[in-house]
Amino acid sequence: MVQQPMSPNQAPNTSAQPEKMYLPRTSESEKLKKIRHTASHVMAMAVQKLFPKAQVTIGPWIENGFYYDFDNPEAFSDKDLKAIQKEMVKIINRKLPVVREEVSRQEAERRIQEIKEPYKLEILGDIKEEPITIYHLGNEWWDLCAGPHVENTSELNPKAIELESVAGAYWRGDETKAQLQRIYATAWETPEQLAEYKRRKEEAIRRDHRKLGKELGLFIFSDQVGPGLPLWTPKGTLLRSILEDFLKQEQLKRGYQQVVTPHIGRVDLFKTSGHWQKYKDDLFPMMAENEEAAAHEQGFVLKAMNCPFHIQIYKSELRSYRELPIRLAEFGTVYRYEQSGELGGLTRVRGFTQDDAHIFVTPEQLDQEFLNVVDLILSVIKTLKLGSFKARLSFRDPDSDKYIGSDEAWNQAENAIRRAVETLGMDHFEGIGEAAFYGPKLDFIVKDALEREWQLGTVQVDYNLPERFDLEYVAEDGTRKRPVMIHRAPFGSLERLIGILIEEYAGDFPLWLAPVQARLLPVGEAQLDFTKDVAAKMRALGIRAEVDTSGDRLGKLIRNAEKDKIPVMSVIGAKEVESNTLSIRTRASGELGAIPVDEVVDKMKEAIANFENF
Repeated sequence: MVQQPMSPNQAPNTSAQPEKMYLPRTSESEKLKKIRHTASHVMAMAVQKLFPKAQVTIGPWIENGFYYDFDNPEAFSDKDLKAIQKEMVKIINRKLPVVREEVSRQEAERRIQEIKEPYKLEILGDIKEEPITIYHLGNEWWDLCAGPHVENTSELNPKAIELESVAGAYWRGDETKAQLQRIYATAWETPEQLAEYKRRKEEAIRRDHRKLGKELGLFIFSDQVGPGLPLWTPKGTLLRSILEDFLKQEQLKRGYQQVVTPHIGRVDLFKTSGHWQKYKDDLFPMMAENEEAAAHEQGFVLKAMNCPFHIQIYKSELRSYRELPIRLAEFGTVYRYEQSGELGGLTRVRGFTQDDAHIFVTPEQLDQEFLNVVDLILSVIKTLKLGSFKARLSFRDPDSDKYIGSDEAWNQAENAIRRAVETLGMDHFEGIGEAAFYGPKLDFIVKDALEREWQLGTVQVDYNLPERFDLEYVAEDGTRKRPVMIHRAPFGSLERLIGILIEEYAGDFPLWLAPVQARLLPVGEAQLDFTKDVAAKMRALGIRAEVDTSGDRLGKLIRNAEKDKIPVMSVIGAKEVESNTLSIRTRASGELGAIPVDEVVDKMKEAIANFENF
């Protein structure tokens, strides 16, 4: 449970927490899918009744609601949204039947031309199936649609629908085409679900890592540096280091070896791996020495992944089966040229640090080593006290051409992942089409405090890159054999993880993870030397302690510590100096009273070592 800020005299809340309301995503509820699909049509009908010049384009459901894109001469205002929602209520209350009709392509084209809707003509051109399906609201409005829908608008609860915002959008997502207006909305089965959804949205704003990251002084973005490239402050850098050190220690126990690789590499390296052919558009532009080199694609690129570099370290000498598994780990910074519209705080950036490792194993070692990696990821999730998670078996789509390698290699890799989750008895589901282009993976989907899902840890089985790079080891019988690679990242990326943790904890980091673990507040100058001595003693023993030397009044010192979400604070006056004690207040447990200095230090060390609060 996330600890909330406490007032100076507030005791910790031990009352039972209310049971969380389950809010299904659209893809999880056929009923909700019908409600949202129909509500989007009702919204489009309302828009065109109020704004006759508005042309409709697409209006799909999304996981928490729906949207419709409109081409309208005037910008929609907040006042317009209220009018549209009011008109929607009128349409719903008219109890209009929602009627499905099948027509020929020619008839659909004739009707579209009749109402002069050019966007619909383009959409019709993309529909390959026949007959063409049209949905009508009564006999007044229709649109091309595959459904599904409710049978009558009376099945929609107008008190469970809300228009949320207007945003710009390009037709077909192409910035060279018409700019449209996208109205976002949400719809639920009941008003209670809508109220809970709105509560979570408000809570998400309170927990927003971009806001809290700035307030807590963890990171910044600079226009002069560029979008999607975070700059870490001393406190933020310390937070990163704590997480890195934690994982490095876990990896050391499990036989990993640290490596460091460059930030750039030859294009040929990524051609061999296949990344250049598959993801050229996602890489930063190539750096070439001259025009001729550029024409022949000879140059360097910022690396977007670490695996080809780790492969070169493995390949630098002939390996024996006795050396395997070889586990090479790196906190390697990679760069991907994400579109500016897709960037979002720390969770989607252009430069990020992966807690990457690549493990080279014999085929016989694969199953056990895969289980060892899963054990590490589960240990990380438990230590970070993240919520529930589910495992996704991210497999290839056999009908897609985006993958490399033979069917035999893919079947071997996918079967290894299936065996692992079955051995562990893990709750899992298959995500067809979610595999990396070179191999399937097991992804850990974590649910946060607001019931949102995030992909964190991942582990992948790869028979293809060892083949492409011609990797070998000397087997026990003296022959040369091909190793199997495991790619794994328990954190995923430090940036994304920290963004998620800030929101999960609402900036209230647990004691072991907090950049500042203790703040000592001297009442006046007379207590300053004693306070500094205590802080020095704490720091010498690995406790991140600081002294507030601002000279502000005590009330402000306390408020500032609370605002900065410091896990442990101590007010030090004449009485504390005389008795060599600290008056302790913690965010986890409230007021603890006066405790001898040595006892405080011992208890803090123990709590930090056990990843617990004081």
